[in-house]
Amino acid sequence: MQKKYYAIVDIGSNTMRLVIYLQEKAGKLREVENVKAVARLRNHLDDEGLLTKTGIDILISTLKSFKEVAETYHLTNTVCVATATIRQAKNQTEIQQKIQEETGYEMKILSGHEEAFYGYLAVVNSTAVTEGITIDIGGGSTEVTYFKSRNLLESHSFPFGALTLNQFFKHEQPLDDEIAELRDFLSKQFDSLPWLKSRAVPLIGIGGSARNLVQIDQNKKAYPLAGLHQYKITETDIKEISDYLGSLSLSKLEKVEGLSSDRADIIFPVIEVFHSLYQYIEAESFILSRKGLREGVFYEQLSKGLGTFLFPNVLEDSIQELINDFDLNPKQILHVQFLTRRLFFEFSNQDIGFLTDEDWMDVKRASYVFNLGEYIDSESSSQHTFYLLANRTIDGLLHLDRLKLALIASFKNKTVFNQFIDPFKDWFSKNEQKKLRLLGSILKFTYCLDATKRQIVEDIKVTSSEKTVNITLYCNQTWMPEEYQSEKQKKHLEKAIKKNITLEFVDTTN
Repeated sequence: MQKKYYAIVDIGSNTMRLVIYLQEKAGKLREVENVKAVARLRNHLDDEGLLTKTGIDILISTLKSFKEVAETYHLTNTVCVATATIRQAKNQTEIQQKIQEETGYEMKILSGHEEAFYGYLAVVNSTAVTEGITIDIGGGSTEVTYFKSRNLLESHSFPFGALTLNQFFKHEQPLDDEIAELRDFLSKQFDSLPWLKSRAVPLIGIGGSARNLVQIDQNKKAYPLAGLHQYKITETDIKEISDYLGSLSLSKLEKVEGLSSDRADIIFPVIEVFHSLYQYIEAESFILSRKGLREGVFYEQLSKGLGTFLFPNVLEDSIQELINDFDLNPKQILHVQFLTRRLFFEFSNQDIGFLTDEDWMDVKRASYVFNLGEYIDSESSSQHTFYLLANRTIDGLLHLDRLKLALIASFKNKTVFNQFIDPFKDWFSKNEQKKLRLLGSILKFTYCLDATKRQIVEDIKVTSSEKTVNITLYCNQTWMPEEYQSEKQKKHLEKAIKKNITLEFVDTTN
C-alpha cells in the first residue's frame, strides 16, 4: 500500500515551519519531518501596517527552501496557513499573490477564531482532558479557548504575542516595575473575557513557548521519562522558572537547557502570561499539548464526512496504534482480557487485594499491550515492554498513567519490577507500589493461561481461606501447556497476595 504523506506550511509571526506527516494504518498522522525557520515577520510590519519588502523577501525565500524539502515526498495534500502578522498586514492580498506566483502555495490566512479553533481541536483529539482552557502564545497574537465535555464554548484572539509583549522590558533583566506593568496589562486583557475568571480547570499550553517552559522544567528536575506531550506542572513550577529566568542575562539565557536560543530574548514575558493566566483562572494544573494548530488543521480534514470534528475515544485510538505497530494478536488480547476480568472480580469478591474499579481500568488498559516488547526480542521482552510504553507518547494518558501502564504491562517478577520502579519510587506510595505489582502479577498469570493461544480456558472460579486461594480453571481442550506455565508463574501472584495458591483444571467437554 502506497504511503500517504501530508504537508503543512505554518507561517507564524516569530517562526515558520514545514511539517510532513505520514498517515498511519489506524488513520492518525505521525510527524516525519519538521523544518523550522526563525523569520520574525512581526518585526517587518511597518508603522502603516504593511509587511515590508524585506519581510516579503524573507517570507518568499523561506517558502522556496521549504518547497525543496517537500518535493522529496509524494504528497497527498499540502496546506499553507498564515497567522497574526499576515492577518494584520494591510498588504495581505499582494503577499498572497506573490507567494502563489513564486512558490505555487495557496496561502490561507486564518482568522483569530480559526487559529483558536484549530488549537482546541488538537487538544481534545490528543489528550484525555474533557474540560479546560487552552492558550497558544504566538509571536503576534495569543489565542485562548474554553471547552467543556470536549465541546468548544468560547474562543478569543488577543492582539499581542511574544514579540509585542517584549516592549514592556527595556532592560536585559526585567525590573520589578516592568513586571508589575505587564501583569496589570494582562489582568485588564483577561478581564475583558468574563468566561475566563476562576474556572478552576486545567490550563493547556500549546506552541513553542509552552514547549520551552516544559523542557526547562524537565531539565531542572532531571526528569526520567521521555516525551513532552501531556506533561503536567504546577503554579509553583512556573513561578520557580520565572524567577530563575528573570535573574539571568541574555547570554546566560541562551545557554539554559531546554530553552531554544532563538526564544531566549522573548521567553520571560511569555512565562509571565502563563503564570498570570494560571492565577486568573485558578487553574488546577498546567498541561502541555505538543499538538497544536498544525495538527488541528489536519484533524479537521481527517474528520470530514464523519459528522463531527471529535474522535470518539482518544486513548482507544492510541492503544489501537500500539496493537498495529507491534503486530499484537487481537484474538489473544480479547481472551486474556476476559480471563483477567474473571480473575480480577473473583479476587475482588473474595476480598483479595482490596481491588477497586480504578484498578480494573489500569489492568484492563495494560491487558491490551502486555508483553508488547516480545515483538523486538522474546528474551528481554519485559525490558523492551517497559521502555517502549514508559517513553512513547500515548495520546490520552498523562505521564503518571503512562508509567503505571508500563509497570503493569511489563511485569515479570518482583525483582525486575523493583528495578523498573526504582527511579520513580517518589511518585508512588508504598501501598500504590504493592498494588501495581499485584495488578502486574494478575495479568502475567492470566497471560500464561493462554500460553498456546488456543483460548482453552473458558471460565475461572476462586475460593479463599485464611492461608490458601484455590483457583479452578474450566477448559475445553487439553491443558497441559497452560498448566505447566501457570504452575510455574503462580509464585509471583502468591507473593503479591501473601497466600498459597492451588490450581485445579476441570474438563468442560464431559
